[in-house]
Amino acid sequence: MEKAKVYFTDFRTKAFGDGLPTKLKKLIKKAGIGEIDMAGRFAAIKLHFGELGNISYLRPNYAKAVADVVKEMGGKPFLTDCNTMYPGSRKNALEHLECAWENGFSALTVGCPILIGDGLKGTDDIEVPVAGGEYVKAAKIGRAIMDADVFISLTHFKGHEVTGFGGAIKNIGMGCGSRAGKTEQHSSGKAQIDEDLCRGCLACEKECANDGLVFDAETKKMKVNLDNCVGCGRCLGACNFDAIAFDFDAAVEQLNCRMAEYTKAVVGGRPCFHISLVVDVSPNCDCHGENDVPILPNLGMFASFDPLALDQACVDACQAADPLPGSQLAENLAKEDFKDHHDHFANNRPETEWRSCLAHAEKIGLGTREYDLIRIK
Repeated sequence: MEKAKVYFTDFRTKAFGDGLPTKLKKLIKKAGIGEIDMAGRFAAIKLHFGELGNISYLRPNYAKAVADVVKEMGGKPFLTDCNTMYPGSRKNALEHLECAWENGFSALTVGCPILIGDGLKGTDDIEVPVAGGEYVKAAKIGRAIMDADVFISLTHFKGHEVTGFGGAIKNIGMGCGSRAGKTEQHSSGKAQIDEDLCRGCLACEKECANDGLVFDAETKKMKVNLDNCVGCGRCLGACNFDAIAFDFDAAVEQLNCRMAEYTKAVVGGRPCFHISLVVDVSPNCDCHGENDVPILPNLGMFASFDPLALDQACVDACQAADPLPGSQLAENLAKEDFKDHHDHFANNRPETEWRSCLAHAEKIGLGTREYDLIRIK
């Protein structure tokens, strides 16, 4: 496969010059978005609206810039995301839209409608065959996303507490899965509870959307229902006493591979374009109801027709950058007994693993990790 082209511009602007939204428009036009026939076509712009309490998600201004370009080309854009598997402010379309509005996304601010891809309850999906899929034969994708004629991903590139980083493949593969699709991708790992550490506080049970945790009234300890547990990991963050653990090695690799296969289902057979902004690189996902300080500097905007090359380019830029002082990454590296993995994402969250995602994506023909970086001023 030939090298992919990845276009890049930094976040620098001149006083009294063009702002960043205009710079983003110039980037995606230089990257070739104009080669897509948008005339009269529905264009899904997939992004993350951010969880309530989190403010590291992409600002609506960037989404409007992309929507404006699509409209200039005669297309009919809409912003979209699918409902979450876990409890929170985005588990159904009503709460999801309210969350988007509170975080600044509305038809007025972004210049186009907002649709939740898998419907009111997260059940409006369609099974899409995965050509060459090893883990997923038919991905469960939000129907509105698959109904679109053109697909555009707009990604906030960041760290992630399970997959190492959240890039284009995660935004597409996990993000476009319906609630059932997300469950399928997460369903490898099972929670394990250390009863000696469990306080029976019930905090983890409140985070479980799948009846995977059951409180034993006799022992006053939490138990795992292995038939229902989907391994989503929400209970892990809810426990203040380190009583919950996961066997991440196998689970994360399978999750990564399934995400890649879900991504292939979403992008296959129609015009697609992908944008990633390496800005406010939080240590964890935007699904959190909070965000820590960035672990890396604001590095720039990237665009490509190849989502895999795009992720690889963003990874390479991040690995070449210096950690920001006072961040979780810098604090980890400063610990006397910390093992340096020479990998910012592994050093940020040592329990994570990300390489299997990119390797599997290339294996199944999603794209290539070889790219030429073309710098745009």
